[in-house]
Amino acid sequence: MATILAISVFSAMADQGPRMPAEFSKHGRSWIAFRADPAIWGEELATEVLYNLATIANTIVEYEPVTALVHPEDRDIAAYLLNPRIEILEREIDDLWIRDTGPVFVGGGAGGAAAIDFNFNGWGGKQVATRDRLVAGAVGDHAAAKLRKSGFTLEGGGIEVDGQGTAILTESSILNANRNPGVSKKEMEKELKELLGLKKIIWLKGIAGKDITDAHVDFYARFIAPGVVVAALEPDQDSFDRAVTLENIAILRGERDANGDRLVVHVIENPATIREDFAGEEFAAGYVNFYVLNGAVLIPEFGDRRRDDAAMETYQRLFPDRIILQLNIDALASGGGGIHCATLQQPVAAVQ
Repeated sequence: MATILAISVFSAMADQGPRMPAEFSKHGRSWIAFRADPAIWGEELATEVLYNLATIANTIVEYEPVTALVHPEDRDIAAYLLNPRIEILEREIDDLWIRDTGPVFVGGGAGGAAAIDFNFNGWGGKQVATRDRLVAGAVGDHAAAKLRKSGFTLEGGGIEVDGQGTAILTESSILNANRNPGVSKKEMEKELKELLGLKKIIWLKGIAGKDITDAHVDFYARFIAPGVVVAALEPDQDSFDRAVTLENIAILRGERDANGDRLVVHVIENPATIREDFAGEEFAAGYVNFYVLNGAVLIPEFGDRRRDDAAMETYQRLFPDRIILQLNIDALASGGGGIHCATLQQPVAAVQ
């Protein structure tokens, strides 16, 4: 039902101006960045991360086309690990987080499809982005989408939309001085409403400095249909994320979308335990960082049988028309991200 509603909305985009399609809309293809720089990850872990990326990409290509940005140094291992149906596009890139380095696709409007470049700066200078700041342009060019550069700096993982004009954002990331010094909430809202076709922005406070993204929304709250949100709950009473997730849930339950409808919020508990092989302070353990593709949804599993199973059951109920696939991406998660962070959709609605 949600997919049908979303597609019907996109058919009217040309009359409504540009709009960022929801992730659960029809995709033309998916993108990954097949790179784990040993200087960032360490030699041994970098190899394990590439195996995780291959698992994600090889799963996606069973449902939709995939293009992989591949660093020339990784060409041989990419050819070995990636399904031959995956298109390889050689580019010198810094790291794998294409959700943040890539463009945000919009469709409709007088100018047609566009790829928005939000001026990636390494999450406020926390990581070198000499090559990754060029990824948005490279992806947009290959997708034949008109490139538009925003006047502000943010990342795709910090933007969550329902495709009907509602967005969820975190103040700690988007209004952070390490990206947009001196920029007010009003100024940011004006920019994003114009570029992405938004009518209503729901702001979560988030928390700065606890992870490299300063609390991207895609780890905390996601739309699975217009007016329907899944929100993470941290079960560890001693974790800083416990208070953050409780506050997020309270805010979302009191909000309405751009159509004036009160949000329906489904809460999903994060795992209480994880496997020890890749455990560490940066490990991102949560089920809300999923990826919706044509006919399927990719979610992680962490070895916590009770909560892994509960997440699977919840997503099967919420996406009855899609297959739910759980993947072990522990090496990737050890770097502070997940499946959603490592993928990027190119919606059909945002293609010329």
